Amino acid sequence: MSQSTTTRQAPIHPLALRLAGKDVLCVGAGKVAARRVAQLLEAGAKITVIAPEAIEPIAAAAAAGKLIWLRRGYEPGDLAGMWLAHTATGSKVLDAQVSADADARQTWCVNASDHAASSAWTPAVARTGEGTTVAVTAGGDPRRAAGLRNAIALAADTGVLPLRRRRPGQGSVALVGGGPGDPGLITVTGRRLLAAADVVVADRLGPRGLLGELDPSVRVIEVGKAPGDHLATQDEINAVLVAEARAGNRVVRLKGGDPFVLGRGGEEAAYCRDHGVEVSVVPGVTSAISVPAAAGIPVTHRGVATGFSMATGHEELAELPARPDHTLVLLMGVARLARNTATLLGRGLRPDTPVAVIERGWTPEQRITIDRLDAIAATAARIGVANPAVIVIGDVVRISPHAAAALAPAANTRQLLPVG
Repeated sequence: MSQSTTTRQAPIHPLALRLAGKDVLCVGAGKVAARRVAQLLEAGAKITVIAPEAIEPIAAAAAAGKLIWLRRGYEPGDLAGMWLAHTATGSKVLDAQVSADADARQTWCVNASDHAASSAWTPAVARTGEGTTVAVTAGGDPRRAAGLRNAIALAADTGVLPLRRRRPGQGSVALVGGGPGDPGLITVTGRRLLAAADVVVADRLGPRGLLGELDPSVRVIEVGKAPGDHLATQDEINAVLVAEARAGNRVVRLKGGDPFVLGRGGEEAAYCRDHGVEVSVVPGVTSAISVPAAAGIPVTHRGVATGFSMATGHEELAELPARPDHTLVLLMGVARLARNTATLLGRGLRPDTPVAVIERGWTPEQRITIDRLDAIAATAARIGVANPAVIVIGDVVRISPHAAAALAPAANTRQLLPVG
């Protein structure tokens, strides 16, 4: 009499299987079987399902030619040539028979009716997107395993887990939009890529606080730009990205805002592609919308403004709408504030149109200055407003909770609001 090597006391041996192109049998075609069939299809297995009836997902997969469905009962010979079997018929007796037949043929079998007697277990799986797969068995308790899996996936997505690879591999570049500065505003994908990076090429804007959380062995290359003070030219930045990726490093180009909104991300992506380097783009929260939001200003609002325009240069203002119900968002415009407001006044925009200047949005040093169009330039000069700043012009500024006091007719000085 053969003796099963599976016991209730022995610890399970975790193992990852490559099932692409391999024959796998699934006996049963209900909800449990459908979940397992979906996982097997994702793994590329050649699946045969045996069941007189099947629920819709399995029947649809069979109709699409993704698997073979034999509409009959199970027979012992069905296990011939199978690398793996799953049995989930809903009958403990039939599942036990399939499991015993699989043991006799030395074929691993997942028995959905009795995990303790099953020669193989199906874990709860989390995939990080960085080539990392985590499988959780939790002592055969599937709900507990799913809860742990979800917690691990969240930790991976938020950059808590150490995702950096330690073996050499192919290099790549990810252009990651880090948002306006608050570390909590980077996307989940961007945070995960940052945790897996070997090299970070960083701007002076964006979530600088995240750099301190990187593994000490991660190299941070500073390439920040400020007016009249560039640590690196754009050509030099492009060259660094390609050189580091060709050296086998995973490179994250960490930018403030969104890499494709005034971030020259398009140029960097094209340069990488032209030089044979794999490149991906992770959008970020653009400062043109998020920094006004930090001051409680929506760029559109029903009954107030139905559209907005973004500009960086003085010349653009000649072509954009100049009316209070169309919001204007000016980036990098502090130095040209007097000239820009004069242009808008000359185009007929009312002198009492409200304007907000938000400096260092979403940082502890954030400051909000609100005044009329005909006075904002003088106010900004008097208090020393400086970049980085976003300027919002239009009636939506009145919606800000900080606007009423600043724009009150009796106000002798305009409101300057540091917001932490």
